[in-house]
Amino acid sequence: MKRLYPDIAAYQSGYLKTYSHHEIYYEQSGNPDGIPVLYIHGGPGAGLSPNYKCFFDSGRYRIIGFEQRGCGRSRPFGDVEKNTTQDLLEDIELLREQLNINKWVVFGGSWGTLLGLLYAMAHPNAVYGLILRGIFLGRQEDIDWFISADGGGAIYFPEYYQKFIQGVPAPTDTHVILKSFRDAFTSENEVNKLAALKRWYCWEERLSKLVLPMGTGDITNQYPVHLVTSLAMLECHYLFNHCFIEENFIMQNIDKIAHLPATLIHGRYDMICKPSGAYLLHKAWPNSRLQMVPDAGHSTSEPGIGYALCRASRDMARFIREQQ
Repeated sequence: MKRLYPDIAAYQSGYLKTYSHHEIYYEQSGNPDGIPVLYIHGGPGAGLSPNYKCFFDSGRYRIIGFEQRGCGRSRPFGDVEKNTTQDLLEDIELLREQLNINKWVVFGGSWGTLLGLLYAMAHPNAVYGLILRGIFLGRQEDIDWFISADGGGAIYFPEYYQKFIQGVPAPTDTHVILKSFRDAFTSENEVNKLAALKRWYCWEERLSKLVLPMGTGDITNQYPVHLVTSLAMLECHYLFNHCFIEENFIMQNIDKIAHLPATLIHGRYDMICKPSGAYLLHKAWPNSRLQMVPDAGHSTSEPGIGYALCRASRDMARFIREQQ
């Protein structure tokens, strides 16, 4: 029977002091002498999920997880000052140096795929290969797919979309929608701020899974306020600023990592990240394998996605051992 790997406790955790006022929480699990793998969480702002280690054989891998600036246990919480894509990439490399790692596998999901791709392009010699789930390329069309009235979510979930854009002026314009939420998130009116945070979070969660459990009700009641806050605020911050990268940067620079092996995993019915983006990346990356999971959306909680990630990490470990 298909299953995930057992969850395990971290054997070491701490804080990485950055070159600014941010301190980044990180932890290590698995085999200290195993293949290093960096887990890059999504969002931005989601933090480490409780079971993220279940995609790896703890006997083969040294699993490193960290929480990006402004979220999870990193400090200060919810801070968008000096919080850009370039800052996050700098943190990753600083973490590699602090942990004395020569090379590692880059494992990212959703927003973490963009961050992983950018990191590999900047430091290809520090990467064995990549395992990426829910490909996000950071193009305007990718942002529109999630936010705009013409996006996948709005088309297939129109009633939820109307709740998402409630009170937004000119809601057909992605930039206007993002600015409206950004203004609400920084408002001194705490009632309006919390309502906007909940609307954003509910939109994200309702799109992430192909089928929601019956009786889900108000999704925000099931999650801590700090997660709702960091996910909404940081996602809006990054999308409003076009992820702090030039348009189509990934596809224009794919040659920098064309030699690296990669497994790309994407749900066929992903309403948050465009499936066509995953296919486009695969076609431009000769050393990649693409698996479209037929009965899945975006979330790793969907069985097909989780099992595919376990297979990918197993295959990557085998490939690395054969090369050594």
